[in-house]
Amino acid sequence: MLNTDQLQAFEHDGYLVVEDVFDAAVLDALKAEYAELLDELYAGWFRRGLVTAPPDGLGFFDKLLNAYRAGCDWFQPFDISLPGDRIHADTPMHFGPAVFDFVTHPRLLDLVEDLIGPEITSNPIQHIRIKPPAADLYADEIRAHITSTDWHQDRGVALEEADNTDMVTVWCAITDATVANGCLQVIPRAHNDGMKTHCPRTQTAIADNQIDVGKAKPLPVRSGGVVFFHPLTPHSSLVNQTDGFRWSFDLRFNVTGQPTGRAHFPEFIARSRAHPE
Repeated sequence: MLNTDQLQAFEHDGYLVVEDVFDAAVLDALKAEYAELLDELYAGWFRRGLVTAPPDGLGFFDKLLNAYRAGCDWFQPFDISLPGDRIHADTPMHFGPAVFDFVTHPRLLDLVEDLIGPEITSNPIQHIRIKPPAADLYADEIRAHITSTDWHQDRGVALEEADNTDMVTVWCAITDATVANGCLQVIPRAHNDGMKTHCPRTQTAIADNQIDVGKAKPLPVRSGGVVFFHPLTPHSSLVNQTDGFRWSFDLRFNVTGQPTGRAHFPEFIARSRAHPE
């Protein structure tokens, strides 16, 4: 549970870092599930000649980098949500048993409950982020799940129906997130300034001169730790300047019965104290 100081810090600053939310067993199961999925995808790409390096002896991140260089999309088959548009009957996504256990982990939901109450819905606007080293990216790469993410507020990428929804974002570190490899950064206390104008730039992002980026605070967090933040907290990610990948999830939870901001996507109740069955 969150203590009084933590709750006050979240209310005051618009974010809160909590280390060691997920133990090694949860993370190992998640990594194993994604490794199995990638093995299947990579084998198919290799059979079709889309990647040339045989899979034998390649590690998880080696396969990801080979696939990226070959133009093979591993993001959408990995993602825990559908894309915002251009959805077809065969559009892939992944929400396997290990992902479900991760999203509904009791310790995580205990902390979410402290922030939004006991009736908790898993919001469908949530994603995996596995970001390669910036040095390995194509010069024209703009996708927020691959390169650094521009400044935005999560309320700004949901539909207007959710403007008053009680919601919290949980940014979860699977690998260590550092300043060097592109951790999250926020502008403390800016959630009190309301919604900013968002524009369809290279990514959906806050318009120029709307926020003081000089006040940005990087939030490094160890593997298994999380960052909670308010839906109006401006945030972005730094550039991955290392030679390794940075892996995270951004999960969202809202009070059950309130609009999710993506009504055409499925949601599910992650916890209910009123109806635990």
